[in-house]
Amino acid sequence: MTPAPREPFASQSPSLPDILSPAFAADPYGAYRIMRESAPLIRHEATNSYLVSRYEDVERVFKDRAGEFTTDNYDWQIEPVHGRTILQLSGGEHAVRRALVAPAFRGTDLREKFLPVIERNARELIDAFRHTGEADLVDAFATRFPVLVIADMLGLDRADHERFHGWYTTVIAFLGNLTGDPEVVAAGERTRQEFAEYMIPVIRRRRNAPGDDLLSTLCAAEIDGVRMSDEDIKAFCSLLLAAGGETTDKAIASVFANLLTHPEQLAAVREDRTLVDRAFAETLRHTPPVHMIMRQTAREVELSGGTVPAGATVTCLIGSANRDESRYEAPDRFDIFRSDLTSTTAFSAAADHLAFALGRHFCVGALLARAEVETGVNQLLDAMPDLRLADGFTPTEHGVFTRGLRSLPVRFTPVAA
Repeated sequence: MTPAPREPFASQSPSLPDILSPAFAADPYGAYRIMRESAPLIRHEATNSYLVSRYEDVERVFKDRAGEFTTDNYDWQIEPVHGRTILQLSGGEHAVRRALVAPAFRGTDLREKFLPVIERNARELIDAFRHTGEADLVDAFATRFPVLVIADMLGLDRADHERFHGWYTTVIAFLGNLTGDPEVVAAGERTRQEFAEYMIPVIRRRRNAPGDDLLSTLCAAEIDGVRMSDEDIKAFCSLLLAAGGETTDKAIASVFANLLTHPEQLAAVREDRTLVDRAFAETLRHTPPVHMIMRQTAREVELSGGTVPAGATVTCLIGSANRDESRYEAPDRFDIFRSDLTSTTAFSAAADHLAFALGRHFCVGALLARAEVETGVNQLLDAMPDLRLADGFTPTEHGVFTRGLRSLPVRFTPVAA
């Protein structure tokens, strides 16, 4: 990792919340509040990083208008499991690679080629339980839906769903391995090898016999004479599977958990489906799937609470920044009607929330996630009249690096397909 930097104004101590503690995992939001108020910059010894918790600081790191922050941390954080990805590139190299992959995730391609894929997968999953009157929305829908969509987009074998799910779960565990568990590291490295052995032959076959899928598009894409290598494409597919699978499945479950625990807002969304965007945007702010994104300082930087030296890892606490009292009114309240969050820009680099990051590394799949959530939420609402939580169940989040529900049992009035 990065070399040990000198101490800033606040170091980890027993009086401050520890992101690796059971208490933090149980309720990070209370801990975030303490950090923002009394220690907005903490030198965290165990992760060898600086924790940044205020909205203004996280926003500054992501936008990086002054060239103070890099993604060099991804060399050790994600390259061991994905290979070298677009996230690690900068300047012209990053711009070209992003231009090669971005068209598939917006505009005509997304609307005409992939929206039907999204709609079909949602419908097929819901058809399996719509007649039963009960379901666990995590197991029956959320964890399956985005992986199947990505597999179909890439033209991969849907029968390999369990392998894809296992791979991305292992990758996410690697990324969130804040304690450096060697078994998690080894499993992540095995996944990189297994995924390469699976994908590289598929990529080569697709180059020789292209189809009408995203993988064929990536194989053929060219800008200024630059094309993606087999390794580039494999790494991007690995990243897409992990980032698109983990985050969207947690987001869909969280949208429903938030609405089900606020019945008046659920009723409003059911009545006016244009509010689905607001419900998703507020969920990304209130209970984001990813709570931490790291960057590395290019030079010494002053942030709230002290100085971060050059070459240090900065852990941006998105879950904290998105509940900053200086940015949002009553930030701990879930409110799809809040006036300080703009739903029309929530899925662009001009977003008010920080769940997709900002700046040149803003999530390229944000509009895909939006299309998946819109489709999934609408179809689920149509299929589940009188939707309610199972008796006695209280939605509970789990996780530190990424965070979401492990189950969401619901009851509803059965509807025939």
